[in-house]
Amino acid sequence: MTQLHFIGGEKGGVGKSVMARVLAQYHVDRGIPFTGFDTDRSHGTFSRFYGEFAHPVVVDQYESLDQIIEAAAAAPGRRILVDLAAQTFPFLHRWIDDCALFELLADLGFSATFWHIMDDGKDSIQLLGKLLDRYGDQASCILVENFGRGSDFSDVEKSAPFQRARALGAQVIQLSKLHDAAMHKIDMTDASFWAATNNKELLSMPDRMRVKVWLNRAFDQLGKVLPQEIKTEQG
Repeated sequence: MTQLHFIGGEKGGVGKSVMARVLAQYHVDRGIPFTGFDTDRSHGTFSRFYGEFAHPVVVDQYESLDQIIEAAAAAPGRRILVDLAAQTFPFLHRWIDDCALFELLADLGFSATFWHIMDDGKDSIQLLGKLLDRYGDQASCILVENFGRGSDFSDVEKSAPFQRARALGAQVIQLSKLHDAAMHKIDMTDASFWAATNNKELLSMPDRMRVKVWLNRAFDQLGKVLPQEIKTEQG
């Protein structure tokens, strides 16, 4: 089944782009076909780090967003990863409503998942509630507790929106924190995580190992929520 993955959280600075990059590297490493779409006009994640898989879209133009559906229909079985920039939901909501996206996906035999990337603050909780109000019974949801942007998610997990999401079947994973200096070097050189673990000129040996350990932890978490049956375009 073709799967559309909307990677967001609406709030800026919670690590949406990092999660999108981890997802991209996960698919690359496992040979799982995917196409990435950027909605950030100024700092497109896929364009910078995974350019060969990337397609920019203008979130306030229907014809541009329509490329997402066209790409899915053109290659059944291929996963579609959409990196949502902060404060893009108003435009996305209008597009979803006006093209009856979930009905269209059902007709095509596709599914949709919202990845809600969270820090440990109140805004992430409130924004999760708004997401559930709109799509709680129409799409699956994966909650990502980003320990690179928070240290204690106990209050988040006790909140009504979090409990509501869990009752609706939302899955929860954790993204551990990567050493700040290593992440800074990766970002400054526009390097993929593959390059960060293999390029001896980019990072020191200890930093390369830190990135490798961090990625393996992230991949273990992703393996809990992503089906593994698709390995190649033919399979």
